[in-house]
Amino acid sequence: MDTKKILSRLYNDYSKKFLKQIFFAAFFSILVAGSTSAIAWLLDPAIEKIFIEKDQTLIIIIPILIIVAFSTKGLSLYLAKTIMISVGEEVKKILQSDMLKSFIEADTQFIENKHTGKYVSNLTYDVSMITNLLTNALLNLFKDSLTLIGLLCVMFYQNWKLSMVAMIMIPLASIAARTLGKRVKKVTTEAQEKSGFLTTYLIEIFKNHKLIKIFQREKYENLRAEKYVNELKEKNKKISIVFVRATPIMETLTGIMIAILIFYSGKLILNNELNINNFFSFLAAMMLAYQPVRSLATLTLAVNQGISAANRILPIIDNEKNIVENKDDKKLELLKGNVEFKNISFKYESKEGAILNSINLNIEGGKMTSLVGHSGAGKSTILNLIPRLYDRITGDILIDGTSIYKTKISSLRKYISLVSQDTTLFDDTVKNNIAYANLDATDKDIAEAAKLSFAEEFINKLPNKYDTIIGENGVRLSGGEKQRLSIARAMLKDSNIILLDEATSSLDAETESKIQKAINLLTKNKTTLVIAHRLSTILNSDKIYVIDNGSVIGEGKHEELVKNSEVYKNFYEKQIRKN
Repeated sequence: MDTKKILSRLYNDYSKKFLKQIFFAAFFSILVAGSTSAIAWLLDPAIEKIFIEKDQTLIIIIPILIIVAFSTKGLSLYLAKTIMISVGEEVKKILQSDMLKSFIEADTQFIENKHTGKYVSNLTYDVSMITNLLTNALLNLFKDSLTLIGLLCVMFYQNWKLSMVAMIMIPLASIAARTLGKRVKKVTTEAQEKSGFLTTYLIEIFKNHKLIKIFQREKYENLRAEKYVNELKEKNKKISIVFVRATPIMETLTGIMIAILIFYSGKLILNNELNINNFFSFLAAMMLAYQPVRSLATLTLAVNQGISAANRILPIIDNEKNIVENKDDKKLELLKGNVEFKNISFKYESKEGAILNSINLNIEGGKMTSLVGHSGAGKSTILNLIPRLYDRITGDILIDGTSIYKTKISSLRKYISLVSQDTTLFDDTVKNNIAYANLDATDKDIAEAAKLSFAEEFINKLPNKYDTIIGENGVRLSGGEKQRLSIARAMLKDSNIILLDEATSSLDAETESKIQKAINLLTKNKTTLVIAHRLSTILNSDKIYVIDNGSVIGEGKHEELVKNSEVYKNFYEKQIRKN
């Protein structure tokens, strides 16, 4: 996206709605410009009337006018900045809301394609850059442009010849700023990348702190942390240096300009073409013009930073979902809950090669069907395709004879619950985690779901029972307790189709027994698709499919597969020997 399109987009989507406030800020900017110009102009009558003509009347009036001018400038600047700060925070809120909405509604593959740390950096670092562009840079453009115009008017009023000489400084400053602007755009992009790496690393540290301790890798991680922090420091230092690089250029240009003007002014005064009062008023205007010229010269740096950030944020906001509904899609009307896979093939965007190859499955409604196979065979992918967390490449999935790709996604997912080995919980209360399945559920409904999932016994032992905060992803609970909360949540939803992804793996015998009882209650008379490493939990399945390298290589009941499937038989015999 080119610069013009980005600026147009930022204006139309984020600044346009605050035009009223921006106009007020522009009005106060006019007052700042007018009062600053008045300060420079007042030196003319002050020197002429007070110091040369010794006018007794103006000795009081002119100082009062100078106080008024300074006060007006200060108050107007305060009001203009306050307004733009308010606008800035509103713009930041809208940008972050748009990004969060995009994240929430995005396809699962989009979220998985980049580390969450980089998205966090986009949400904080980049949004601040854009906010700065739409507020501080915009205000400085108004304020400093108007102030410069006002001061130039004073300068030309006092002496047009000196003003023409002073005007040479403006294009010279612009050329210097343009050169620095290109550099800061590149460095800002690099700094954002380093910020993303650091945020990513920080999340990894929090997630894996136990692993770091058990393998005694504190020293190794400290070195890695130092590397990431140092890389970000170097990039931020470069940005700051690029910004201050304008200072020696501007100071040198100003020094040369003042020297030339003093020399030329001396010639004009000696030739009686310039009075001393006009010279001092002109000099004051020129010195006051230094700040807006310098600010406008460095304005391109802030603009380039904002555009660079927008180049990273707008694609996230504009992300188009691949998994969408069509206008003619209908609501799914569930009858028996039969699920059928017809020649389903699938591959992940981030991986080469297909995960599933023309899979055909027939999952009978109201009964339990199980999937068995090595890790990476495609079992979890099959589960994720049913609620359309991912979409197939070819083939079709039917529920009671209706294609899920021709039904409304909301009506499809309404009938489905997923309980996975990787239990996902929020840093919230026990009650709210269970109620996430049904926000309208009563306390009685929640308690009943907890009871049926055998979660009630440990919930009542918690400090605040159902109102206990369980920490990030349930960190204050054991694996079995988290799993039971997940089952309680599924029970509260009371779905017709239950997907169980190795829900009883990595648990002790007693906990597994409780969870198995809860699962039996959850899946009673429901269409159930189960993935399990422990064959003991699926021996009574109505049908078992053996999956290998993305294909079905066997199907039937347990007894049939032991006889007819070499892969299944090996699984079974290994687990018997292990037990």
